[in-house]
Amino acid sequence: MPAELTPSVAALLLALAWDRLLGEPRARLHPVVWLGGLVDVLRRRAPRGGPVAELAYGAAVALLVPLVAAALGWLALDWLAPVPWLRVAVEAYLLKSAFALRALGAAAEDVRAPLVAGDLDVARRALRSLCSRDASTLDAELVAAAAVESVAENASDSFVAPLFWYLLLGLPGALFYRAVNTLDAMIGYRGAYEHLGKASARLDDLLNLVPARLTARLLLVAGWWQGLDLRRAVAVRARDARTTASPNAGHPMATMAGLLGVALEKPGHYRLGDPRRPVGASIVAEAWRLTTTAAVAMVLLALSGAVLRDVLAR
Repeated sequence: MPAELTPSVAALLLALAWDRLLGEPRARLHPVVWLGGLVDVLRRRAPRGGPVAELAYGAAVALLVPLVAAALGWLALDWLAPVPWLRVAVEAYLLKSAFALRALGAAAEDVRAPLVAGDLDVARRALRSLCSRDASTLDAELVAAAAVESVAENASDSFVAPLFWYLLLGLPGALFYRAVNTLDAMIGYRGAYEHLGKASARLDDLLNLVPARLTARLLLVAGWWQGLDLRRAVAVRARDARTTASPNAGHPMATMAGLLGVALEKPGHYRLGDPRRPVGASIVAEAWRLTTTAAVAMVLLALSGAVLRDVLAR
């Protein structure tokens, strides 16, 4: 490994190149799919003895699955230490599995394109890959708003947060985060898994406290780069970020709404921003441009941190 290209930087660059050029690995080769399979097995074996039993089991699962993911990542790198190039390749592959920027952009485009074509039913169906919201009764503006919200929220969950935890704790940190986020997506919601998924949901909230707020700031950097109104974005975030049920999602979403000068509404739940402009396909495209600019800023931050971490580890 050349002295100027440290192991963490090499792995991060390879992971980013994989995501940009190839996208997601096939399902049968995707570590997150394996994690999902493990969660599904544990979910089917959950006790039915009432809230206390479900809470206890769910708490054990919320710790066990992420710890297993982190430990396997650490062991893989330790075992491959005598072969530096292979170690970097495996680290890059596993790190890539923890984030998905290209897939997020593709999902946003799958909503934007049919909105441009006036095919609302296709846009509604495409929205399912971005969020779990029932889109069957949403009009075109609400579909576009939901897409913009999801792009902003997933900028944190699917990109900034994994890189933040990689920067802080290396590959085990990124895999631990991705496992927690997977658990939250599968069982961390109200209804059938109210008690089983509570620990996973709270742990996901905890791990996203800093990344969500960092994403909001990165979006402001992107807005500054694009010459948008930062004062308005800061004011909208201060006013609206805490109106969402999630303690984290409102920060990047409200910042995005303020930068774009739009209102992002989930009827019956919240409204972020002010309706200075109508929300449509062009706003989805603008939101994605802001997200990619923010992602570049995060990459530069992560690369700088990875260099520093490797230098200090020598």
